[in-house]
Amino acid sequence: MRGPHNIWRLVRTGATLERTGAMRVVLDAFNAPAPIRVLARSLAWPFRWLGLRGDPNLPPATRALTALGPAYIKFGQIMSTRPDVVGEELAMQLRVLQDKLPPFSVEEAKATIETELGRPVDALFSEFSDAVAAASIAQVHRARMIGSGRDVAVKVLRPRIERAFRKDIDAFYFAADAIEVLSPASRRLRPHDVIEHFEGVVNGELDLRMETAAAAEFAANTDKDPGFQVPKVEWVLSGRRAMALDWAEGIPAHDLPAIDAAGHDRRVLGERVLQLFLSHALRDGYFHADMHQGNLKVSATGDIVALDFGIMGRIDEYTRRVYAEILFGFIRKDYRRVAEVHFEAGYVPADRDIDEFARALRSVGEPIFGLDASQVSMGKLLAYLFEVTERFGMETRTELILLQRTMVVVEGVARSLYPQINIWSVAQPIVEQYIKQNIGPRALLGDLAKTARVIARFGPKLPQIAEAALIRQSEEPAKPRGTGPLWPILWMTAGAALALAGAWAGGAF
Repeated sequence: MRGPHNIWRLVRTGATLERTGAMRVVLDAFNAPAPIRVLARSLAWPFRWLGLRGDPNLPPATRALTALGPAYIKFGQIMSTRPDVVGEELAMQLRVLQDKLPPFSVEEAKATIETELGRPVDALFSEFSDAVAAASIAQVHRARMIGSGRDVAVKVLRPRIERAFRKDIDAFYFAADAIEVLSPASRRLRPHDVIEHFEGVVNGELDLRMETAAAAEFAANTDKDPGFQVPKVEWVLSGRRAMALDWAEGIPAHDLPAIDAAGHDRRVLGERVLQLFLSHALRDGYFHADMHQGNLKVSATGDIVALDFGIMGRIDEYTRRVYAEILFGFIRKDYRRVAEVHFEAGYVPADRDIDEFARALRSVGEPIFGLDASQVSMGKLLAYLFEVTERFGMETRTELILLQRTMVVVEGVARSLYPQINIWSVAQPIVEQYIKQNIGPRALLGDLAKTARVIARFGPKLPQIAEAALIRQSEEPAKPRGTGPLWPILWMTAGAALALAGAWAGGAF
């Protein structure tokens, strides 16, 4: 429930951060100004005794987030990919949250599998290990299938995880609604809608049947991508709270010494991670939206192996074109076109000055263009971007949250593999290829062909539709010529003919 009782949960959150020492660590990591530091600590300090103790053997931030629960751990996982924002030391501490959280018992995991799949674990697997990885929502066991002898990774949801997330999300809703009431200026950020989006993402993670389907679709989309692997799903071993995929050997993406010792070129790996994400987002409109180091391995051949498909992003074709044009505009330093695309897509209110917005974009792009990642302060850049969005009244676009979040995470992973990576030069060939294929005369013919196919489905019904329209027209009072309901049908038919002709001429059929 989202009532005032959630105040207690929010108070306990601040108290836990203060009691564990995480409040100071987080404020330092984000270089919070003095007034914010004083306000945050003065509000939390009187209630510190109410805070959760957590595991005293863990560093402060990790201790606090693990004590607070799975929703907070998700935030820590994102921050673990951005040492340039939170600092190398804190990012290293937070990487524990990716796959090294305390596991639940093997007995509980086996009981869940038996309930979901309807058979005892011993009837399915000849071997079943202790947890080899444990994160906020689930943990993974290595098992060997009876019969085929193949090794698989068995993922099992944590006991009572649904209830834990429900409590956190209810508190977040309460906080978001309170912020909107108390701070009208924050409404452009649409905090309530952001939490609603987060809730939808989490609900998808809590049904492993959906993750199994996502893994299968992602594998089909990327089957021919060089240097990339997705483990095959085992449909017969998958249910709502348990699932299985082929076991993937490889070095975790965060184990840089092991990657170096194996002789892999980290520059190539960093560029590959970034280009794969862009290719999946632009080409397929379907991308892995949780690409932190804990969900990536490097195989013996140097391939990137993706794991954990609970959070996947999907963007429609129009959004892909907008996203590509924005990136392409930045690459070409055509800030006027980037501004126009923002206005055309409705990302900036129409009453704002497009030339002023173009200048603001230039002030973002020019200082970092051509620099490698080690020369760019991502913290300062994000802070300035937030100022720009505020100045031009830009609202949060919930349909872009996963895309933007994943871009930040992927850039952080690529930077960790190769600190000197230049995201513009790496992105350029992928974006140019997409632009060439999807924007321009060729794309227009393709759009016409799609329109014609849609209209053609109504072909057999057009005579009946026209007849019904004529009957209605004859029964209605006389109207000025050209305004009757028959005209849209005639226009639709003419448009279909033109679309078909154009598509045929362009070789679309």
